[in-house]
Amino acid sequence: MAAPLLEVDDVHKKFGNLAVLKGASLKVDRGQTKVIIGPSGAGKSTLLRCINLLVKPDSGRVLLDGQEITAKGVKLSTVRSEIGFVFQSFNLFMHLTAIDNIRLGLVKVKKMQPEEATRAASEALLDVGIDRSLFGHFPAQLSGGQQQRVAIARSIAMKTKIILLDEPTSALDPELIGEVLRVMEQLAESHTTMLAVTHEIGFARKVADEIIFMDQGKVLESGPPDSLLSSPKEERTRRFLSKMEDLYGSQHREGD
Repeated sequence: MAAPLLEVDDVHKKFGNLAVLKGASLKVDRGQTKVIIGPSGAGKSTLLRCINLLVKPDSGRVLLDGQEITAKGVKLSTVRSEIGFVFQSFNLFMHLTAIDNIRLGLVKVKKMQPEEATRAASEALLDVGIDRSLFGHFPAQLSGGQQQRVAIARSIAMKTKIILLDEPTSALDPELIGEVLRVMEQLAESHTTMLAVTHEIGFARKVADEIIFMDQGKVLESGPPDSLLSSPKEERTRRFLSKMEDLYGSQHREGD
């Protein structure tokens, strides 16, 4: 049996006296989409940041493609070139155009020639539904949905091994959420490996191979969407899902 592409093993993280992660563990196989849900303060975003080493875990291990990336001596730049990260707030360079936001990493990190980088960046932008007429626009000239799609295109163009998405629709107006979710669905259908923290449970139910429920810094339970959402094993998960349904109806949207 093939080893998982990503393995998080007993990761702990404190900020001062606050223990945010208390032994979180999960695995993601190549080509899978997994979605993390849970209440505010569960440690979901911190876990993603520990995976790509934006935050250094206090203990535990993270392995990518069999290599322990939390080991001493591992180059951060190498790790981050293999792990895409899509933030809530887009994190685009405001002084660069849409296409230059993508070309920059291809030239500086992947060492592509400018013409090759332009082709790769163009393909990635078109893949996420950004029209060529927008390639020269700066982020401030784009809608929030367009900016987030550019951010996703940046990970696609870099051909990372996995894409981490941290509440990618939470900063968007309701009418713009759908366009980003459609791109995420297309990525899942093409077997792009993804691990997403999201409040869009409809998306999770539709495309996730597994939903992971976190609470108080740990993975409390996980399972296929229909199983976990309809018949959770843990009382804490049942309470959480019940509150979501009370608040948002059948869409099951959580706040984080």
